[in-house]
Amino acid sequence: MLTPWLTPLPLVAILRGLLPEESVAIGQALAGAGFRVLEVPLNSPRPYESIRRLVDALGDGYLVGAGTVMTPAQVDEVAAAGGRLIVMPHADTVVIRAAKARGLVCVPGVATPTEAFAALAAGADGLKLFPAEQASPKVLKAWRAVLPPDLPVLPVGGIAPDTMAPWVAAGAQGFGIGSALFAPGVDATEIERRARRFADALAALATPPQESAA
Repeated sequence: MLTPWLTPLPLVAILRGLLPEESVAIGQALAGAGFRVLEVPLNSPRPYESIRRLVDALGDGYLVGAGTVMTPAQVDEVAAAGGRLIVMPHADTVVIRAAKARGLVCVPGVATPTEAFAALAAGADGLKLFPAEQASPKVLKAWRAVLPPDLPVLPVGGIAPDTMAPWVAAGAQGFGIGSALFAPGVDATEIERRARRFADALAALATPPQESAA
């Protein structure tokens, strides 16, 4: 299940380019800002080692795994490293079924309703609307009319603290955050600052405006 991991803060940190040597410091910075779901794309340097270090450092209270997963063999490698999350840029049902067979949380990338329903039939725990720049909040709103109401749909691509509001209004139940949050060479202090900006922006959207006194 993906939803329980998103309940504290419905944001996924996408750590493309993360080095194993910096993974613990970055992971702890994100944890300090409230992030509970961390994804290391497999086109990062030595990604399985980073996943292993993050799992060891953060423990069972965090959902750590891989992004850009393309094959069942990679699913096996992620599981061997202790990862429990499989994120994909596409909706290959073979990979989804491989992830579910290993008991992992799987979030495939989809761009059409046809892909979305095929992914759900294969066992997907949530959907990554990718790339979000190719879609729009209006597209998501139309999807929400036919998708299961409790299904997490997370736009990914081009998301910034000040662009989340229309997506949330359309039914987004979280976001994947990439280069606006993490980039190679940025230190942990700055990563935590960026992470808090996202967390604060999302919290503000969930807080009803205060009525002024009469």
